[in-house]
Formats: sequence, C-alpha cells, structure tokens
Amino acid sequence: MARQVKWSQEAATDLEAIAEYISKDSPYYAAAFVEEILAAANSLDVFSERGRVVPEVCEDTIRELFVKGYRLLYKLGDGFVLVLAVIHGRRDLGRAEK
Repeated sequence: MARQVKWSQEAATDLEAIAEYISKDSPYYAAAFVEEILAAANSLDVFSERGRVVPEVCEDTIRELFVKGYRLLYKLGDGFVLVLAVIHGRRDLGRAEK
C-alpha cells in the first residue's frame, strides 16, 4: 500500500540547519546530503515499514532510517508517513528528553 510522505515543520527545519552547517565546508556535499535524505524519505511511500523501531521510543509506528550518520525519524499513519526529525546518529533521544 503506497503512503503519502509528509514532513513536519521540525523535520524541515532540522534538514535546513544540517544543510547550512555542511555547506560551510562544501555547498556541493550539502546539496548531495539533502538529495539523499529526500530520496530516503520519498522511498517511504512504498517501503515505509523497512526502518527499525526507534529504540528510545519502542513504539511500532515510530521508526528510523540511517542516512550518512543521521537518523531520519518518521511515524507511520493510515495512508501516510510523517517525517518527524532528522538528527545526528549519535544523539540519544532518551537523554535528550530528560
């Protein structure tokens, strides 16, 4: 079943901030990173359940993909996938909430 891929405002802001940071060293790599993240997110329309369940959350509908050291967090819904955040791969969500 194909799902519509949507982005939360927070996730879009995360991606913009990461691209801006990378572009300080290389605008080329920043653009390539954004393209890779967008491609991974767009692929969730058909393969939405392939990501692992986020360990800090342990909820079947909250999943993640790893892209170039970053975590693409998303939520499965009825007929849609909502991209929740793009965060650094070493970030522990359990510690961030405390």
